[in-house]
Amino acid sequence: MDEEEIERAVIAYLKKKGFKQTELAFQEEHQLQQHPQQQSKNLSSNSQTDADVAKLILSFTIESERLPAQYHDGYSKLRSWAYNSLDSYKHELLRVLYPVFIHCFMDLIARGHLQEARNFFNTFCEDHETMHQRDLQKLEGVLSPSHLEEMEFAHTLRQSKVNIKICQYAYELLLQYLHNTQSITMLGVINEHINFQVSPGQPSSISDDADAVTLVDGGQDVANLTNQKEIQWGILEDSIEDRLEKSGGLLSDSEKVDGEGKEGENEENKKRSVDGGKQSAPAKKSKKDKVGGVGGKAARPEPNTPSTAPRVKPELPLPVMPTAVEHSILEDLRNRVQLSSMALPSVSFYTFINTHNGLNCASISHDGSLVAGGFSDSSLKVWDMSKLGKEMGNPTLQGEKDAAGNEQSFGVNDGKRPYTLFQGHSGPVYSASFSPLGDFILSSSADSTVRLWSTKLNANLVCYKGHNYPVWDVQFSPYGHYFATCSHDRTARIWSMDRIQPLRIMAGHLSDVDCVRWHVNCNYIATGSSDKTVRLWDIQSGECARIFIGHRSMILSLAMSPDGRYMASGDEDGAIMMWDLASGRCITPLVGHTSCVWTIAFSGEGSLLASGSADCTVKLWDINASTKMLRSEEKNGSSNRLRSLKTLPTKSTPVYSLTFSRRNLLFGAGVLSKH
Repeated sequence: MDEEEIERAVIAYLKKKGFKQTELAFQEEHQLQQHPQQQSKNLSSNSQTDADVAKLILSFTIESERLPAQYHDGYSKLRSWAYNSLDSYKHELLRVLYPVFIHCFMDLIARGHLQEARNFFNTFCEDHETMHQRDLQKLEGVLSPSHLEEMEFAHTLRQSKVNIKICQYAYELLLQYLHNTQSITMLGVINEHINFQVSPGQPSSISDDADAVTLVDGGQDVANLTNQKEIQWGILEDSIEDRLEKSGGLLSDSEKVDGEGKEGENEENKKRSVDGGKQSAPAKKSKKDKVGGVGGKAARPEPNTPSTAPRVKPELPLPVMPTAVEHSILEDLRNRVQLSSMALPSVSFYTFINTHNGLNCASISHDGSLVAGGFSDSSLKVWDMSKLGKEMGNPTLQGEKDAAGNEQSFGVNDGKRPYTLFQGHSGPVYSASFSPLGDFILSSSADSTVRLWSTKLNANLVCYKGHNYPVWDVQFSPYGHYFATCSHDRTARIWSMDRIQPLRIMAGHLSDVDCVRWHVNCNYIATGSSDKTVRLWDIQSGECARIFIGHRSMILSLAMSPDGRYMASGDEDGAIMMWDLASGRCITPLVGHTSCVWTIAFSGEGSLLASGSADCTVKLWDINASTKMLRSEEKNGSSNRLRSLKTLPTKSTPVYSLTFSRRNLLFGAGVLSKH
């Protein structure tokens, strides 16, 4: 076969792959129309044909022995050009560098140039450590072509494309650079692994960079197709809330205010420092004062409260609630305070002290009377705050010491333990969850197991085995009996208390599943993953019903609104996103936290969202404002970000857990950090 035949074959291949003159290498005609001053430079490009590209690719193929150097030199020149571009377009052009970098590295590995790949990685990885450190740590372990296939994260990257938002002119600048430099290696990587979403007008702001680059599994079309499925997002028919509203059992606004005042008096007696040697009740009181009370009549519910949510039937057989418990819940709901931007919640915050960096998680029961902590020494400890307050008054908690003088466990100054110690795990405890009635608690551990404990008997009842790796999170369903887990093995699982094997296994995430939450109607669970996506799963079928794409880092926290329509997710970078479950759309980003968002909670009627972060703050957000913002965006096409309603700083205490009581008192817990 002579050179002309080879060229024709290459041209036919290019056309078959959709590589046309209107795509990457040949768009100068549009440039000439918009930028006449560049005509002298680009006149010759109008005569470019597919044969020119074929010759370049043919030349590149013949000189394949120079391949490693071409990757290094091509990326180095592209990097220098992007960093030296005009400031107004630089941040958009820099978005291209990270996907090009990782695919150049993996191409070198795949072709067997291992040493060159390692040199390439070490030379340029520093540019991307700030934004993509976790991904780079995973890729650093790819040392051979077989690793690309065996490591699912790397394999997924190879099979995926990256969506990059870029303005028209920045896009044309990139095309012109690739053509003028005849950078076929970079052109091939970009054409194969990047989807450009080109928009007319001016470049986006630098603040939008977090939403501008999206890694998709098999393309955005997969998520769009999944999100077209119909879901039943409402609350359960014949639920307690449903029956209360049908019977007209909701109290008046003034009665609700009185109820909140009584609850505040009762809960004030429960505030204590949970763990350590300092008395911190005054600090908690000052925090409550900062938040403020209702301040007048409670706000009436907005249209998105549970009263207007559709009713759906349960897909799981739910346990029967005892009559006494149902009456207690009804009483709480009748006395619930309606919160709003003008009526903020009272806050009760529990602080762990002297944990010596051993506390991994905290959990609070629905009424705030029980507080649990999971520790690195494999122990689970539960404090009964109501009993502690009654029996000990206002104790000073101190650390007990062993024979060697080392602080081992925690007790009061009379030597009596204020907590119940649960031992059984053989690895650090990463999550704990109270049952709705507080009579059981689940714990998950690095030992790959989940354990069920009785808070009445103070004993371990069941050890659930099924996951193959550490279990990062466990959550009881809103009605008890069922619970969900998620793990390093990239799966989530549904269990029931009376069976030692899982009922469902949800597989589909590309990396660790870090957090899990139940939908209020128990027909769905949501999972957040290190692959930067959130998924909604149908309990009955085990299939994925929604894929939410938009976060730039691993998802650490999730929460469902009481009406079942909305979901909030928080990530490692401090971003919170509000999602509409029906459409799969992001309503608005919630901007304000500067570090990991570890916990999120909706108020009882869904008007407020509370978020707790490693930046040592609790933030309150007006959800009604965010949904109004969605309607405004749909009308005029604009996009906005919601700022927090109020920020509540702690005393150097990262916030581990937040929970609203049924009466809308906000409970929080965290560990005092050392300066």
